[in-house]
Formats: sequence, structure tokens, C-alpha cells
Amino acid sequence: MGRRREKKDTRSTGRAGRICSITGTILIVLVIILCSFLVLPGIFSYQMFNVISGSMEPAVKVGSLIYVHEEEPEGIKEKDIIAFYGMPEGGIITHRVVKNNVVSGTFVTKGDANDGEDPTPIPYDNFIGRVTLTVPYMGKVLTVMTSFYGKIAAACVVGLGAVLNLIGGKTKKLGTG
Repeated sequence: MGRRREKKDTRSTGRAGRICSITGTILIVLVIILCSFLVLPGIFSYQMFNVISGSMEPAVKVGSLIYVHEEEPEGIKEKDIIAFYGMPEGGIITHRVVKNNVVSGTFVTKGDANDGEDPTPIPYDNFIGRVTLTVPYMGKVLTVMTSFYGKIAAACVVGLGAVLNLIGGKTKKLGTG
């Protein structure tokens, strides 16, 4: 009878170890995937921004993550969505191109949700790039992950994953020994 109980305990210990290892690995992989969405685009000349106003809705929703690719301003076409530094305060704005005035080196832009065109043409010097991808709701994740507390949370999740993997490894050894 003692032998059966010992075998059952060994099996449940081994199962707990596998669950800890799998959970730890999943946590680490999730943080790596989230961080790769934030780091890898920069290698390929992309910048990411969180959309905080509704001027481009419904095409670009508030809270979206936009990927902006650096391009030559002369190659931008009518109806492209671009990011640029606003004037005079310098905040980043994302609007649709109504006209690209190559001769004067300016863009006429308009937010999709706005009634009229933007009052001032945007000089090429203020141009950041063309919006190539919009991911709804992920802008908030970008904001959190790049904040001080977001970085601490990511490190804690990785630490928890590592501890669970260590516990799982020790528990698996106990279960088989």
C-alpha cells in the first residue's frame, strides 16, 4: 500500500513540475513577443506611435499603434496617411494627404473626421514618414510597456517565468527520482 501512494505522489509531483515549467516558458515567450513588436521595427527604419486623438477615425482609431516608415516626401501620394510634426507646438500628427506640392515642398493634409483641410500646409521638413500599418488598441500597450512601470512589470514577469522554470525543473527531478 505504501508503494502505491509513493508512486501517486511521484506522478503528481512530476505533473506539477511540468505545469510550472510550461507556465514559466509561456510567460517568458509572451514578454519576448511583446518586446519584439516594439524593438524590431526600429531596425527596419520604422517608428511607432500611439494615436491619442480621433481626427483620423474610423480609419485610425484612438489607442491604435501606428507603424511609420521613413520615405522620401516627394514619393508620397494623395490619400496616403502620413505622420508629421505639427506647428507651432511640434506634437506628432497623423493625417491623410490631400495634395503633395512637390514644387513648394509642402503637403496639404486633412484628418478623416475633420470637416476641412488643415489650415497650414505641412513643410517637408516636418514630415516623419508614411503610415504603413495600424494595429487597433496596441498603442496603449506600447505606452504602458515603454513606461518606467511597464519595464518593471515586464522584468517581473520574466523573473516569475524563470522562477517557475527553476521550480519546475527541481520538481520534475524529485518526481522521477
